[in-house]
Amino acid sequence: MKNLLNAIVCAAALTAASAVAGPGAHGPNGEHLDTPAPATAAGLARLPDGSVNVPKLAQRRMAIRTQLAREDEHPLTVELNGRVGIDPNAGGRVQAPFAGRIEPGPKGLPLAGQRVEKGQVLLHVRPVAGAIERANQQAQLIEIQAGRRLAEQRVKRLEALEGTVPQKEIDAARAEAASLAGREKAVAASVGGSEAVTAPVSGVIAAANAVNGQVVEARDVLFEIVDPRRMMVEAWTSDPGLADRIERASLAGAAGVELTFLGGARSLRDGALPIQFRALGGKAALAVGQPVTVLARLAEKIKGIALPAQAVVRSPANEPIVWIKSGAERFVAQPVEVKPLDAGTVVVVKGLSADNRVVVSGAALINQIR
Repeated sequence: MKNLLNAIVCAAALTAASAVAGPGAHGPNGEHLDTPAPATAAGLARLPDGSVNVPKLAQRRMAIRTQLAREDEHPLTVELNGRVGIDPNAGGRVQAPFAGRIEPGPKGLPLAGQRVEKGQVLLHVRPVAGAIERANQQAQLIEIQAGRRLAEQRVKRLEALEGTVPQKEIDAARAEAASLAGREKAVAASVGGSEAVTAPVSGVIAAANAVNGQVVEARDVLFEIVDPRRMMVEAWTSDPGLADRIERASLAGAAGVELTFLGGARSLRDGALPIQFRALGGKAALAVGQPVTVLARLAEKIKGIALPAQAVVRSPANEPIVWIKSGAERFVAQPVEVKPLDAGTVVVVKGLSADNRVVVSGAALINQIR
């Protein structure tokens, strides 16, 4: 009877110990993080020691997923500030060829977001000039018209005398009349005609600066045309040797966009060296002039633990942390130091030890429990 009682007591003690002990969560230096949880934690609650109690049912509803941390070597990644621009081989600018007044094309003036095809007439520009210049052009046109009429009459007289006058005089008169007709046509177009402005490439109108009746100067930008599937990204760095160490790159927050490294400039612009990338594909919408963050992957390696970017959240002190599962229903916050790996992955380089079970899905929900 006494032996049976001792066995029951030992079993109870083991059960209690297993109820409060975690699976062995520890910090980067081997320190234990799984201190006993208060016995009052029965539901969603943040415990006095800063850990969080999440019942099993709540974990399923919150889609909490964990991953066993594994340390490995990963390519070193640097963040570069950049800006989206027009690919010169896939987009273009439409500028006014001369000073004039805008008139709509056969389909009206295109609007931003509208698709146009190469060679499509976007608008007409009717030249404008000052009063004196316009009067001089009209006087020149009248003079040329009078000369053309005289030349045509001379051609008719010579043709009537064909056979009695040399053929070379008839040919010269015809050439003079044709020359004056051509000059008349050119001057008349400059006085009262208009010139069609066409799209240089096929694409989408990114910016439209043309209004019916607007008077523009030569080289004014009327439209910007881009291909949404082919854009340029220009990043800046102060390291002259960085361009030679880039293996690949991606955009932060734009999954699916492929960046192709084109090269780095060797001339400073505003105190920094531009690095060019071509952005292809992807469902993320990029706009001309949009500021972006380029994650450039280098040839060097860094040792750490790769985790999804959503696994890292911010503590009340605004420091990066990850949540470690230290028990069946208990999670402990661990401050870490991270570096970006690509658009959706980070590398923990300090603060986290291998073999810990880290929350990789639902960390933001756990972080909101108070």
